[in-house]
Amino acid sequence: MNKVQYTFSGKPTTFYFDAGLSYLEKLVEKGRAVIITDENVFREQGKKFAGWNTIVIRAGEEFKVQATVDSIIDQLIARGADRKTCLIGVGGGVVTDISGYVAAIYMRGIPFGFVPTSLLAMVDASVGGKNGIDAGLYKNLIGTIRQPDFLLYDTAMLKSLPKEEWINGFAEIIKHASIRDASLFRALEKNSLRTYRQDKAMLLRLIRRNVLIKATIVKKDEFEQGDRRLLNFGHTLGHAIENLYELSHGQAISIGMAAACMISEELAGFTESNRVITTLKKYGLPTQADFDTQQVMKVLRMDKKKVRDDMNYVLLKKIGQGVVRVIPVSELEKLLQSIITAR
Repeated sequence: MNKVQYTFSGKPTTFYFDAGLSYLEKLVEKGRAVIITDENVFREQGKKFAGWNTIVIRAGEEFKVQATVDSIIDQLIARGADRKTCLIGVGGGVVTDISGYVAAIYMRGIPFGFVPTSLLAMVDASVGGKNGIDAGLYKNLIGTIRQPDFLLYDTAMLKSLPKEEWINGFAEIIKHASIRDASLFRALEKNSLRTYRQDKAMLLRLIRRNVLIKATIVKKDEFEQGDRRLLNFGHTLGHAIENLYELSHGQAISIGMAAACMISEELAGFTESNRVITTLKKYGLPTQADFDTQQVMKVLRMDKKKVRDDMNYVLLKKIGQGVVRVIPVSELEKLLQSIITAR
């Protein structure tokens, strides 16, 4: 096992790489902790939770809502949880988002940590301190930025992960490479999903590299006033179509990245769309979809990145170099419509 520590807002967060779930007992006292997990993880890993106080929630993005938060809070109250109780989110991005949000608002803030169990959660969703819930079609509209005390990475948790969830995670890996790390992008072009699944050492290096890319960006800009916006590459359109068309997060973000590449050609002189789109397809991700521009724009107008009539949109200048451009919403609608028409 190796560990890395980052300080956010004067408070340390420690990343424990290649640590088994049993290591959790060294980080928190069982009697002072409550694990939050979902029914899928509990079904697969339930024996590992023996002796831990555990709350099991319904699985799926449709349950990342206030009603689930209310249910968890009711159970915490019933169990006598106080300000010294540590919440531990063990699961994918939905579980870590909800767990971090509950920890931020219960008794005005209690300690928390994560054990991400999906590739997507390991490389992206659990990193950076963004925690929250959806409001209808609007992704992550309600939430906080508050960093966990620790993240524990147990790659054994990925053994039961279906292939589609591996594909889901690679959307965020390709995103990180596209905006910040050209050499990682070349490695993704050279290797394959099968290679990373079969080679534990390669997988660990890949996870660690992506975590450090995101953590380094967040450390410099925790509250998204500058470079942290780059992490939204593909997410503006992606979030709008994800709930609207019931896509997985990876599928939606992949389509969003492909569209952002096309817009990058128009506005940022980007010339490598084909490389990005080819790599997305290589890892089993979709790059286009038919969608109703007016419906999508209705959702986009509630996006957190919109300021008055402008959208902060992440484009690529070249692979490994993302840029943020302010695009008027009216112009963005025309650009998206032209992309659909071109297909």
